[in-house]
Amino acid sequence: MMTAPASTELLSQFAADPFASFAPPLLASLDAARIFFYSASTMPDGSVRTEWIGSVIIWILIAMSLASVGMIISGALTHRAASIAPPRAFTGFGGGSEGRSALEAAAALPCDAGRIARAASEAWTHGRRELVDAAERAAIECAARRFRTLEPLHVLAQISPMIGLFGTVYGMIVAFQAVAASGGQADPALLAGGIGTALVTTFWGLIVAVPALLAYALLRNRVDAVLADALDRVLSAAKDAPESGSAVR
Repeated sequence: MMTAPASTELLSQFAADPFASFAPPLLASLDAARIFFYSASTMPDGSVRTEWIGSVIIWILIAMSLASVGMIISGALTHRAASIAPPRAFTGFGGGSEGRSALEAAAALPCDAGRIARAASEAWTHGRRELVDAAERAAIECAARRFRTLEPLHVLAQISPMIGLFGTVYGMIVAFQAVAASGGQADPALLAGGIGTALVTTFWGLIVAVPALLAYALLRNRVDAVLADALDRVLSAAKDAPESGSAVR
């Protein structure tokens, strides 16, 4: 049990510098975290040398991770359901004699649902089959345009593991060079730099790829689902369109 003088001394030290007791573990944690931001190797003479190639690969992947976050946020805001097919676009949709007027009202809106409704409205007098084809083409074009804006995120998700793998191969080369330089009797400290580079670049490659690929799949599915729903609503509103073309334009 701590004696009274000892406890009093500790309390006085804490009062003088309340963060002193946390400094050693905090500094140790910061020192350990440095391996995630640069690559270094221990030389046979005990000196530490920065591995610039490994460090550049790490920072390229860090920059890609920041770019990925920006793309994910931008994609989530750009491809909201409210911007693809806002509820007001379907006001009055119910088929019947008012179906065409409802489509014409929706066609005035600057959104994908409006474009699909415009294509259906313009093909109304051409017959039911042509109306369906025109609406489906408009939906496909809207989906393709939105998918193109998501493609950079997909490319980022595909290429980041390859860059991480490049860093992994480079790190292993550095480690084996240390083994060769020591005549097969390398100290573990000499191998740590290369192995650390290999693991850290793999880590950053996965950090970039996994969220980017997940976000790409979720955003693409959202776009596809919302456009499919908008197409179904437009076709439902146009169910009373004439089956064959009319001479009236």
